[in-house]
Amino acid sequence: MSSMPAAPDPADVAQDVSRALQEDLGTGDVTAALLPDTPDTAYLLCKEEAVVAGRPWFDACHRSLDPEVDIQWAVGEGDRVAAGTVMATLRGRTRALVSAERASLNFLQTLMATATETARHVAAVRGTGTRILDTRKTIPGLRQAQKYAVRVGGGHNHRMGLYDQVMLKENHIRAAGSLPAAIHAARRLHPGLPLIVEVEDLAELAQALATGCDRVLIDDFTAPLRREAVRMARSAPYSGAIPLEASGGLTLEDLRAVAADGVDFISIGGLTKHVRAIDLSLKLGRPAMDAPAAL
Repeated sequence: MSSMPAAPDPADVAQDVSRALQEDLGTGDVTAALLPDTPDTAYLLCKEEAVVAGRPWFDACHRSLDPEVDIQWAVGEGDRVAAGTVMATLRGRTRALVSAERASLNFLQTLMATATETARHVAAVRGTGTRILDTRKTIPGLRQAQKYAVRVGGGHNHRMGLYDQVMLKENHIRAAGSLPAAIHAARRLHPGLPLIVEVEDLAELAQALATGCDRVLIDDFTAPLRREAVRMARSAPYSGAIPLEASGGLTLEDLRAVAADGVDFISIGGLTKHVRAIDLSLKLGRPAMDAPAAL
């Protein structure tokens, strides 16, 4: 990647890792206790092409059990690696290496999967000006981590939670009595927060544009309705001042055409909820010398 997002908050990483190690180790690794606790080496192998993401979590797992472990990375966050790449080598105590193995790989396989899936979607709209957004459909407890991985993959974050943006959806509008009433209430109660309004048809879009918000989400619009929505948002008196976000069951194959219609954003829940773990291994010993490098 040409530019990397800011590093994750170390406190978030530490909290994630503490919880993961506690659920895995419990009162102690009874199998690792059978091993001699001597200095040893290990290497991290990626078995398929993928985008690297999650090094801080991997490192924290191992350093939590062995503060003196030496981890030498051969690849950086955001690098695309080939199958067979030795991503890192480690030198530390045998018991700590094997005890941290599964938790460290769980983080890495999930966050690399998120970054890899995001990179595919970003590539599909490259050159159009449309940006790919994630959603709140994340693995419970890994919201910050997965949204970091989305940024590593070249995507952008939607709201982090229910606290940092106001997003009016069908149920909110119904409970408020009308779309304009919901918008006015949001502006009155939370004037400093961004306001996103989800609309289901062109009539609601016209109301949202006329009442005013920071972004309109056009959900499950057909291609003709989507194009008309773009025309409305870009025509006077709005002239594109309120960006449009498309969503609703869009596949990777749909993205180029949706972006070509002129929407500013496409939000994809599958970036974080439909990921397939990347195949990784942590093996004791030294790697073969002819392993592939980053692509």
